[in-house]
Amino acid sequence: MNTQISPAAEVPPGRFGAYGGRYLPETLMAAIEELEQAYAEAGADPAFQAELAGLLKDYAGRPTPLYLATRLTRQLGGAKIYLKREDLLHTGAHKINNCLGQGLLARRMGKRRIIAETGAGQHGVATATVCALFGMECVVYMGSEDMARQELNVYRMRMLGAEVRAVDAGSRTLKDAISEAMRDWVTNVRTTHYLLGSVLGAHPYPAMVRDFHRVIGQEARRQILERESRLPTAVLACVGGGSNAIGIFYDFIPDAQGDARVRLIGVEAGGRGAALGSHAARFQGGSPGVLQGAYSYVLQDDAGQIAATHSVSAGLDYASVGPEHAALHDSGRAEYVAATDREALEAALRLARTEGIVPALESAHAVAECIRLAPRLSPEDILLVNLSGRGDKDMGILARELQLGGG
Repeated sequence: MNTQISPAAEVPPGRFGAYGGRYLPETLMAAIEELEQAYAEAGADPAFQAELAGLLKDYAGRPTPLYLATRLTRQLGGAKIYLKREDLLHTGAHKINNCLGQGLLARRMGKRRIIAETGAGQHGVATATVCALFGMECVVYMGSEDMARQELNVYRMRMLGAEVRAVDAGSRTLKDAISEAMRDWVTNVRTTHYLLGSVLGAHPYPAMVRDFHRVIGQEARRQILERESRLPTAVLACVGGGSNAIGIFYDFIPDAQGDARVRLIGVEAGGRGAALGSHAARFQGGSPGVLQGAYSYVLQDDAGQIAATHSVSAGLDYASVGPEHAALHDSGRAEYVAATDREALEAALRLARTEGIVPALESAHAVAECIRLAPRLSPEDILLVNLSGRGDKDMGILARELQLGGG
């Protein structure tokens, strides 16, 4: 398995065009520089690479299958639809890829206490899982609003030995959980590693988290060529912070093999509508600014105050987006669209009843765009959807919103 993790594509390091950078309090600079050095050394260390590859294969369950959604394809009557089954990984989502990588880095740096933030809970579960595996202390910050709507994952984290700390500030969602995790890091910087869960934050996090998720696109590219002897027409993925999307996009970005022909489509949370505060679509109402360590697109009001966000999916409910996505957007290499709450819910139901697969509500946003796009294409076209997580965690929301109670 190819798990090379240090392509060093951003020039200068930490910048993606105008975006990215390192905007942190002085008290964290030594820790972030230590992490940058440890990551560079790990990327050149065959023993690190081999251990990570072994864990991804034997513990996480890689490679994940590429599944042809035959009934959905036939029902929509257009492009052939493939699903990259990240939902079949241990813990139920792509998040385990990054958590294993950062867990190994934390051990390499001698950090035995791990903190993390989580929205949908999947990153928290993956972090708690890795901490249990490596015998590390684990503290997960989670907005109290997200704890209520993702109760199952709260129980899973506690079962794994993690302390889950409720955050009642602000919107009580992901943005506020990140803020609390950063406050903890400032206080405990010498003993603690902050296991950030997406391609957000200060350098080296956006590139490092991307590299730990590159395995998704490396596998998908190889698998689609084996199945179809050609590249897909488009690759689709949901975009919150953007880790699953950049993970599958990265190896389809242009190179000498003509990948510029492959459309890259990120699907944001369209929420309840276009008004600021009713969605989390950063490319449909946001503007460049700094939030929590990096310069990227941010949903903000005219005074520069961070706007409230909304999504039925806790994992997409965030005011900013990874800086590499901002650069891909501005260059036109990737397209970013939005799916509403209702479209995501209906897509989840449709996939469940045509293929027997219940997707996470985050992933259902990408499925919704696939359902919209496929009938407009020909049977010669291929759509590749990153099914980044499974929907067990969302059954309470799905049952309520889709009225699955029976009776």
